Amino acid sequence: MVAKEVNSIKGLGPGGKKPVTYYCLSEVAKRNSMKEIWLVIHRHVYHITCFLSKHPDGEKVLLEQAGADARESFEDVGHSSDTREMLKQYCIVDVHPSDLKPESGKKEPSKRDACQSCWSF
Repeated sequence: MVAKEVNSIKGLGPGGKKPVTYYCLSEVAKRNSMKEIWLVIHRHVYHITCFLSKHPDGEKVLLEQAGADARESFEDVGHSSDTREMLKQYCIVDVHPSDLKPESGKKEPSKRDACQSCWSF
């Protein structure tokens, strides 16, 4: 599948050389059906549609998290290091920094940096 650029949010990656494209949480939220499932775990967006039928606890568990930040649910289960490694193959991009929840002790992201547009497939 080829990505179609609608409007992208780009920044510079590590070292300030390679451009990075992000998805907004609003774009992730649209991918919440049996047809296409995306979810967010630890700042990364995962396209897990093809994994749906392979999930050991069934499709329902993933469908409940589809289109949302699934970090808490993922961590509550206590997934193994093998599962975490396998998850990497489904990673498609990072969440835009302005859409991330601040970690404890950090200030809120600037509204000026708010996500205005995203990539779309």
